[in-house]
This record gives sequence, structure tokens and C-alpha cells, in this order.
Amino acid sequence: MFDKLEDLLIRFEEIMSELNEPNVANDQARFRKLMKEQSDLTPIVEAYKEYKKCKQDIEDSLLILDEESDEEMRELAKEELNDAKARTEELERELKILLLPKDPNDEKNVIVEIRAGAGGDEAALFAAEIYRVYVRYAERQRWKVDMMSVNESGIGGFKEVIFMINGQGAYSKLKYESGVHRVQRVPETESGGRIHTSTITVAIMPEAEEVDVELDMNDCKFDVFRASGNGGQCVNTTDSAVRLTHIPTGIVISCQDEKSQLKNKDKALKVLRSKLYELEVAKKHDAEAEARKSQVGTGDRSEKIRTYNFPQGRVTDHRIKLTLHKLDAVMDGDIEELIDSLIAADQSAKLAKMGEN
Repeated sequence: MFDKLEDLLIRFEEIMSELNEPNVANDQARFRKLMKEQSDLTPIVEAYKEYKKCKQDIEDSLLILDEESDEEMRELAKEELNDAKARTEELERELKILLLPKDPNDEKNVIVEIRAGAGGDEAALFAAEIYRVYVRYAERQRWKVDMMSVNESGIGGFKEVIFMINGQGAYSKLKYESGVHRVQRVPETESGGRIHTSTITVAIMPEAEEVDVELDMNDCKFDVFRASGNGGQCVNTTDSAVRLTHIPTGIVISCQDEKSQLKNKDKALKVLRSKLYELEVAKKHDAEAEARKSQVGTGDRSEKIRTYNFPQGRVTDHRIKLTLHKLDAVMDGDIEELIDSLIAADQSAKLAKMGEN
């Protein structure tokens, strides 16, 4: 590990030297590449420099304890020694986490697809509520939300909703949300006061660039139709809505959120690219089944990941056996504690896996 850290430190100094060259800004592609590499290495290099300083502090404190007879100086040295040892242990763990292989998609925007599952109208209502959870969470992160497609139910719920969240690191935070979300509560339509269980599925897909997916436009069939539902003057008057069918996979995407047919077509293609990219990633995951066992679930739509129990005001994440008694806050987009706990559990599982090898 320390050989690798020394190599990264040397590389970091090389990058800083290159960035100080007068002509580097003339080559924008090279400049961006160096800035990205510098940004990626900075937290590792800073932690490693602090680690080296702590190791030096330990040596200095031990030297004072060997040579010093003054009791007050010895007490100070012991205190500094204990602090430096404790911080060294913390930094070793931090460095191991920083050196874990990065998910290449972590910095990407995400496309979120929420679908009502078992439970009819109640599931559709819960799908709309979970959509609002992610919108509120995105607002807290200062991320931008862009609606792609929505299929509403008659009572204010969503049978299906697809939207994009634009923000640095969005995928790194939200990728753990994929799977089945279960709600337990008394529906408003239930007169007998019985608790019902309904489900929705959430899929979190990294936004796929054109370089990520080769898309043959001959495989795509576009149909246009008139948008329906709430909207301005263009609704029901122009053929602005777009239905995209990907013939090889049978994937169908409808977009009618924009007034422009061209914009709806562009959105549909974005969703299709991300779905095709997700299929590719799923194939790789299946091929690396052993690697997946060392990770907290991130992507299997059939995996039941979380239960929202309204009568008891609690949320339970089944993958890490975490229960929080703050359902109201969670439903208002305060999901940071859940996400941070999932990231920590994932890192611990990967570190344990590394220790076995």
C-alpha cells in the first residue's frame, strides 16, 4: 500500500509541475485531463502527507521519552505520542478507503425510474411520494431535476415516472436506491383501518454518454402522438409527444414533457442509452458474481431493500439492518443518514474482501 502511495505522491508532484508550465493552458484537452487527475489525487496525497507527519511525530515523541528526564516534558511527549498513534490508525483506514477501486460512473448524473408495483392506487401514490423524496434530496444537494416522462394515475399517483438528476457525484450517492421499496400503512381509501403493504421499484441508472453505448439509429423506431394531461396550449394540439421503440431489446420509452418534438426525442434517446448501458453493466455484474457478493446491493430491481412503516414512524434498510425512527424527515428528503450508512457498509465489505486476498 505504501509503495503505491509513494508512487501517487511522485505523480501528484509531476502533475503540479506540468500545470505550472506556461503553455499547458493552450492545450485544453491536456489541461482538463491534468486538472481531473490532480482533483482525484488531492485527497489521497493530503491524507498520506498527514500520515507521514504523524509517523514523524511518533518518532520524535519516543526520542523525547528516551532522552528527557523532566517529568512535565515526558507527560507532554506521552500525550503527543498517544494522539499521533490514534490519528495514524484513523489515517490508515482512510487511506485504504481512498485507494479502493473507484466506480467509473460515480461522478455521473443519474436517470431515475420509479414504477408502482403491487398495491394498485396505493402503490401509485407511494411512487409519487418517493419521487418527491428524491426531488427534495436533490434540492438539499443543490442538484437539478429534469422530468423525462410521467404516467399518472387518476388519484394523483404515478404508475411510472422517469427523471434525470444533474449533479456532481449524483450516482455515487443514489446508486444504493435501486430495488424494491415497500410501504406499510392504512391507505386513505381503506375504510376499515387495516394496514396494507404495497411496493414500488426504483432503478438508478448512470447517464450514458454516446461513447458509453453504441446506438444504431436503424434499431430505433419513433412514433409521434399528441401529448395528454395537464399542460399549456400545446397539449392535444400538436404531435409533440414521442414514443421510442428499441427493436432489438423491445424497450419502449414515451416522452411528452417538452412542447418540442425534438426535445422529447432527445430525452427519449438519453433514457434509452442509460437503459442499454444498465443492461451491459448487469451482464458484467453477473459475470463477476463473486465481486458482487462483497458489495451492498446496488442495482437489482427485484431485491427488497427498504420498508417504510407509517404506523410506527420508522424506516428499515434490510441490506444493512438499519432502522431509523424518523419517517417524516425521510419522506421530506432527509435520506443522508441512510446513504452515508450504505456507503460505509459497502466500503467495509470491500475492505474485508481486500483483506482476504
